[in-house]
Parts: sequence; structure tokens; C-alpha cells
Amino acid sequence: MPQHTATATADEPGLDVWLGRVADGDQRAFESLYRASASRLLGICIRVLHDRDEAEDALQDVYVRIWRKAAQFDPARAAATTWLATIARNTAIDRLRARPQHQLAPVELIEAMPDGGDTPLESTERAGDRSRLETCFDTLEPRRRRLIRAAFFDGATYEELAQRAGSPLGSVKSWIRRGLLQLRACLEP
Repeated sequence: MPQHTATATADEPGLDVWLGRVADGDQRAFESLYRASASRLLGICIRVLHDRDEAEDALQDVYVRIWRKAAQFDPARAAATTWLATIARNTAIDRLRARPQHQLAPVELIEAMPDGGDTPLESTERAGDRSRLETCFDTLEPRRRRLIRAAFFDGATYEELAQRAGSPLGSVKSWIRRGLLQLRACLEP
């Protein structure tokens, strides 16, 4: 098996293979998967939790879930990076919601939250994709942009967003759905 370094790209085909081997209980594949994905998944946890120590604890839970759920990964349904990122995001959101003092920032402040996690090298590697996404994101109406950021980076539920925005739940769901469709259309080649 080729050695995997931190400089490999996030969508390297090895992630799919490693997940398959992890499903079979292969600890070496699990170590390779961890080395290839830990920094990115930690960044997701930090973005949701805004606390590095808690994000590191969440990351441990993420890899326990990955070990247990690896057999559920289906490359026909999602890319390995998407599947891993979803587990990290959901784990961090679960921790966030379990906090007794759980308080969400107003929707308008979401865009000003610091983005953490990526190293300069990782940032450079993803600069092209990120630039394209930001360009597409900037085409959205500001309200849709804020709601999508709050839902996906702050872990807010539709109900919380409707309450914070002072709008009906159905309207908030519709705004987010239309915004995501607009993003997808912009990002398609």
C-alpha cells in the first residue's frame, strides 16, 4: 500500500479503499485513513464547536463512529470525504446541542465567524475549489447566504433559524433549498 502523506489531496481514491478495509477491521487502513483525514475533520469540529479542546474530544468520537459505521459507507451514494465530513459535522453538532449553555449566535454574525482548521498547504490545495464556491456563494441573496451558513457551519436547525429570522418555518426551508439549488447549478460544469 502506498504511503499517504499530509500533502495528499482530500479526494484521493485511497479513502474509499481504506474505508472498505476499515469495515473489515483493518487497523492499518484505519491509521492511514486517520492520517489522511484528521486535520480536515478537526477543522470541521472546530468550526462547529468554536473550542479546540472540545473539537479534539469530538474528533475522537468521530473516529469511533467511523470505525463502527465504515461498513455503511457506499461510494455510489457519496464521496468518502463527504461521508467523513458528515460524520464529523453531525458529531460536533450533537456535542454543541448537548451543552447546557447552548446558545446560538444571531444569523447575521455567522459570516463574521472565524474559519479554522486548514493548514496553509491544505488551503492552497483547495484554493481553486474554494474560490469557485465563494464566487457562487456570493451570487446568493444575502438572507439565503446567511441561513445556509448558519445551517451548515453553526449547526442550527430549520426551527432555530426560523425563530432567529422571525420568519415562518416553511419560508426558511424554501429559502435554504432554493439557495442550495442555486449553488449546485453554479458549481456544475
